[in-house]
This record gives sequence, structure tokens and C-alpha cells, in this order.
Amino acid sequence: MPSTYAVAGLITRLHDPQYARWASQIRRTGGCRQPIHLRGHVHHVDPATGGRLHSYTTATEPDGILRVPCKTRRASRCPACAETYRSDTYQLVRAGLVGGKGVPASVTAHPCLFVTLTAPSFGTVHTRREKNGTILPCHARRDAATCPHGRVMSCTTRHGVDEECLGEPLCPDCYDYAGSVLFNAMSPELWRRFTEALRRRVAKLGGLTLRELREQVTISFAKVAEYQRRGVVHFHSVIRVDGPDGPTSPPPAWATADVLADAVRHAASAVTVTVPEVPGEPVRAFQWGNQLDARQITMNGDLTDQAVAGYIAKYATKAAECVGTLDRRINLLDDLTAFNLRDHARRLITECLRLGVLDELADLRLVQWAHMLGFRGHFSTKSRRYSTTLGKLRAARTEHVRGEQVTTGRLPIFGEDTVLVISHWEYAGQGFSAGDALLSAALTGTPLPSLPALGGGA
Repeated sequence: MPSTYAVAGLITRLHDPQYARWASQIRRTGGCRQPIHLRGHVHHVDPATGGRLHSYTTATEPDGILRVPCKTRRASRCPACAETYRSDTYQLVRAGLVGGKGVPASVTAHPCLFVTLTAPSFGTVHTRREKNGTILPCHARRDAATCPHGRVMSCTTRHGVDEECLGEPLCPDCYDYAGSVLFNAMSPELWRRFTEALRRRVAKLGGLTLRELREQVTISFAKVAEYQRRGVVHFHSVIRVDGPDGPTSPPPAWATADVLADAVRHAASAVTVTVPEVPGEPVRAFQWGNQLDARQITMNGDLTDQAVAGYIAKYATKAAECVGTLDRRINLLDDLTAFNLRDHARRLITECLRLGVLDELADLRLVQWAHMLGFRGHFSTKSRRYSTTLGKLRAARTEHVRGEQVTTGRLPIFGEDTVLVISHWEYAGQGFSAGDALLSAALTGTPLPSLPALGGGA
């Protein structure tokens, strides 16, 4: 039930003379859960006469502010804005598979693989295993060993899909928490080295030098990072072979899907990244895990362009929430016992905070990225020639909205070369009051977040 405070705020807003304008702002945010508040003005000035052609100011808006979408990619923070990000990512990835958005349809003939690179093991964890539709015991061992901490390293339970223990170690005291967070921190560098080794291998298989390879072949990719329940990231990627001019040119006949698959397997096993030495810690050199998956993307079957684009786009809006951590930064002064964290996530965060203060690991910024369990890379990335960009997709959407506003008379029509635009904006807050959150959910048809977590916006 909403609190008395929330209901009072709702009634006050409904009786506000500017309620209709406020409701219009809310609808135009698309159901954003934490809209940004802006205060400022825009003036369109005739440069020849200095006369003001048109002006807009937030002074006349409800509460004196303009509310705009937060545009976060995190579904845990704002499902509406995250859905926009997911849709854009889907279009970006799919364009690189079937064409569109500036990519020719002939790209469908280029060799293309869906590749998953996993993390190594840091200890035995509870898992859900399935074979031919049958759920198997987690880790059933007839002669299971007993660890140094007195725990039998066996689990005969057939776990459900949403059981909280999934991803948690059978023995937390045996689990390599330091290795887990350090792998997350080093995984972007491991990916970079993988892409370099991939190009070298393709060049070798084609009997070329790297310079000669660039004259014949471009290797493009789009990837996303996904957290496993145990708290480590692995990467899903689309890797495509093009000609020297990218997707507009075909690759040479020798650059087949089999050649690319061979190069992927070789590069995944060849690259290593070493963590800086730390007193009291073992020397660590990380490689990708053994569970490498590299399959060709087809226009029909199980691994279609739509399935791959949807899979990558889904994980582009997620972070470490499945591990039970927070979606905001943690600092050294925070009391972790005050947060609703799974014990496994708390141990991983604690390890980030412990290692992050060491001078040798300062460049990894483990403290700043403790809430991400050490991973500080971009979740969704692509190479320059893979397809269009998120910026271009957003610009096209903005231009479309502006065109509709001009058509309906909401905005005046000015020539870009004949008008001087002077604007000033400043940040004035974020989020909703409890009452406004109730109204926003009703207006936009979006789920209502828990009211104690709401911001204190106007």
C-alpha cells in the first residue's frame, strides 16, 4: 500500500494547475523511472538583426524544470530506458548480420561466427545441469574428497532454475575470490589480446603478413559481457570476415568460416594476461576457460541472425545483479552488512576493496568497480566497421521526433544556416517524489518501483 505521504503528494500533483503539462512531460520520457531534471533556456536569434525569433525556458514548466529520460542501459535502474538501449543494440548487431542502417545486404554472404569465451574455474560451485531434458545432480561424486575445511565436495541436489545457491561455491573458504575479481579486472585486456592473436592467425592461415592482411581482409566484431552466477564475466561476440573496405567489400575466397573458426580456437588458447605481482599473493596468469563455443550464424535454424542479435542485446542491459550485488558504486566507508547482499557477492566485493588499496593494483581501480566485482570494461562494444553506431541510431530517432514536432507546429521551422542558437542548461536533480512515482506509473503503464528507493525529485 502507498504511504500517506505518497498519497498526499499524488493529490497535490493532480490539483496542480499545470498537471496537464506535467503529464505531457512524463509521457514524453517514455516511462523513465528516474528522469533527469534540467533547468535552462534556448534562444533562436537572427544573426543579421540580433532579434529573437523564438525562445524556450523552463521557468514556465511545472516545478520550473524539464524532465528528460535518464538513458541508462541498466534494466535494474530504469526498465524503460534500458529497453530503448536494448532495441538499439539489437538493430546495431542485426544490421551487421543481414544489412541495413548503412550496411549492404550482401554482408550475409560473409563468413560470420557466434563466439563465446568463458572464464576459467576458481572453485567448484553449485550449478544446474541438464542433459536431453533431464535435470542432473549438481556435483554427484561417489568418492568425493573432503576439503581442508571439512566440507565434502559433492552435491546431489537437482537444482531449480532460480535457486539462490546457484553459482555459490561448495566451500566458500576454498574458493579463489581474489582470482575471480582479478580475472574480471583483466578480462578487457585478455579480449584485446585475443583480437590481436586472431588477426595474426588469420594472416598466417592466408600466408600473409599483418600488413598484407589489412590490404585484403577486415575482421569486425560486436560483443557483450555477461555475468555468470558465480560472479565472473564471459564474452559473447559476433565475429565477421570482410574485404579490405569492410562490409561493402567481399572477403577473399580463402577467408572462409572454417579458417575463422580455426583462428578463433587458436587465439583463445594462445593468449595470456599476467596480473602485477603483489606481496603475499600468488603470481597469476589468466587464460580463457576451456568452454569455448564458436558456431556459424545462419539465416535459418537455431542460430539465426535474429536469435544472435536478441541474445547479445538482452545482456547489454544487464550487469552483476544476478550475482546479488548492487547497481551503484561502493566506497571504502560503506558498511557492507547494511546492504541486502548474498554472502558470495559480499565476499567478492570485500576482495575488491582489499586488493584495490594495494599500490601494485591501483591501475585496476578495484575499489571504484567493486560493485561490478572488478570488471570495469564496456559491456557492449563493436569494432569501427562492424555496422552503424548507437550515436547514429539515437540521432536518427531525435531527428524523427523533431520532424514530427515541426509537422504538428510544436516547433518553428528555421534554416540551420540562418539562425543562431544560444542555450544554457544546468542539472537540477533526478527521480520522482513518492506521489509523482505513483502517477507516472499510472500514466505510462510501467511497473512501480519500491517507494523507499525513489529519489527525492520535485
